[in-house]
Amino acid sequence: MNRREMMLAISASAFLGGTCAAEVVAVTETESELKTSRVYQFADLPRVPLPNGQEDQVVLRGALATGEGLEVHETTLPPGQMPHLAHRHRHSELMLVRSGLLEFDNDGQKTTAGPGGVFFVGSNVLHAVKCVGSEPADYYVVAIGRG
Repeated sequence: MNRREMMLAISASAFLGGTCAAEVVAVTETESELKTSRVYQFADLPRVPLPNGQEDQVVLRGALATGEGLEVHETTLPPGQMPHLAHRHRHSELMLVRSGLLEFDNDGQKTTAGPGGVFFVGSNVLHAVKCVGSEPADYYVVAIGRG
């Protein structure tokens, strides 16, 4: 290893917080290994209706070859509804607003966004989302990580 490669390795180690390959978690019985590239057609995906009028459409859930968990789903949220109360979780999330108007509560700081808005939720940050428009809101959730 030359000096350049050594500095790159040290930088990468610092960036990753000292994690190493031994820390990669195995795929659990409830996860599938996501190792095949493919297209997911919404017409073929299951829709899950919930009591508050919300519907979720699960796109995928599993573990990447590099060990991270990945879940993608679309939520349709009726006006005035929240999918759940403010909460925290270990994984990080992206919420991409497709239609409607959502209020994002990011640890007490509220922001509203419509189509094209993207909310980022860091690991263990208290957060919530609510449909604040007069029409249902559709948004995608991309959860990255475990827990």
